[in-house]
Amino acid sequence: MTARILVVDDIPANVKLLEVRLLAEYFEVLTATSGPDAIETCENGKVDVVLLDVMMPDMDGFEVCRRLKNDPATSHIPVVMITALDQVSDRIRGLEAGADDFLTKPVSDLQLMTRVKSLVRLKMLTDELRLRASTTRNIGIEELLSRKPAAEETRPKVLLIDERQSSCDRVRKMLRDTADLDVATDPHAGFFQAAEEPYECVIVSTSFADFDPLRLCSQLRSLDRTRFLPIILLAEEGEDARLIRGLELGINDYLIRPIDQQELIARLRTQVRRKRYNDHLRASVTQTIEMAVTDGLTGLHNRRYLDSHLQTLFDRAVARRRPLSVMITDLDRFKLINDTHGHDGGDDVLREFARRLRKNVRGIDLACRFGGEEFVVVMPDTDGGVAEKVAERIRAEIAQTPFPVGKSGQTMDVTVSVGVSSLKRGADTVEALMKRADLALYEAKTGGRNRVVAKAA
Repeated sequence: MTARILVVDDIPANVKLLEVRLLAEYFEVLTATSGPDAIETCENGKVDVVLLDVMMPDMDGFEVCRRLKNDPATSHIPVVMITALDQVSDRIRGLEAGADDFLTKPVSDLQLMTRVKSLVRLKMLTDELRLRASTTRNIGIEELLSRKPAAEETRPKVLLIDERQSSCDRVRKMLRDTADLDVATDPHAGFFQAAEEPYECVIVSTSFADFDPLRLCSQLRSLDRTRFLPIILLAEEGEDARLIRGLELGINDYLIRPIDQQELIARLRTQVRRKRYNDHLRASVTQTIEMAVTDGLTGLHNRRYLDSHLQTLFDRAVARRRPLSVMITDLDRFKLINDTHGHDGGDDVLREFARRLRKNVRGIDLACRFGGEEFVVVMPDTDGGVAEKVAERIRAEIAQTPFPVGKSGQTMDVTVSVGVSSLKRGADTVEALMKRADLALYEAKTGGRNRVVAKAA
């Protein structure tokens, strides 16, 4: 695993020690000896994880962390505070500043490297989502993500899986003002509950009498619906080996009993904040993809989607030896509509035509706006005769019922010309199929408009 780790410490010996340990694991290491230098490095370079000392002159690690997490350009970079401060209050202060973890010196090599590798994996996931979001939108990624974090706006829905009732009661009491907590005392039932409900974090106890909690964590990571669900382990003192193995399997964080309420809340908020950040990125990508294949005016698929999907429908029809038909429609004298009623009036007509078109085709048919006033309908499992009847039905409805234009209640008569073609037996191609439909449309237009012409297969 290659990644760029920034080590921040004002004591050169400490920097060198961490640098040697990280280089031995083949990480690329950057160094900074002050808070401002660290912030500048994160802003200007590709940093995957920051290992941050707390006690530094001028600007301490808490302030550095706050500034990194408050900047949309650097807020996604995991920060691990490494310090000699060993009080629970120090850990909570670091976590509330936005740190992803707070390790107390001396830190073992195994503990440090396992944590760094775990955070590097999370950072790679976030980087991929940020890249997709930024490259599929015309606005910048910082503008996209500069809104107030949702984690501070609503209570997270959390699942605790723990068979000890006394432990469940304590955790419920600790989180009563912070989260909506559900409890599962049976690990098998807890797994299915986690998969079925929209939880934002799962807390798993290691104190099961006859069940391996890491098996549950592994199952959650292997299921698509819970692959990115944050997992926090509640462990007993002395379970270092289990915790390290858990981090390797993909758990996100852990606490050692006895649990401090403020630390539990701080670590939970950290995980929920990161999940919501990544969920926001995924939603942005999904929305952008949908926008990329949908015509904004009519809500139908656009030509880009038709170009990519028509070949799939064509290949499937050929392989199954099933019929396939294509219909190309063109609104007659559309320029006159725009000249008479303006482009707003023309848009009203296009929207209404798309609504009627959608009403007259089946769910399996692919209706697209081809461009301007042209629309295409691809009809799987439909031969030429049936397709021609559908086209005639659409043409008749358009001609018989005037179109509303504007908000004044005014209406106007609209007609449409339609060309139909069907898949040929033997050699045929998508291009030839579309060409025949286009020629049929041309004949309908030159033959007087407001008619259907079909090209026989």
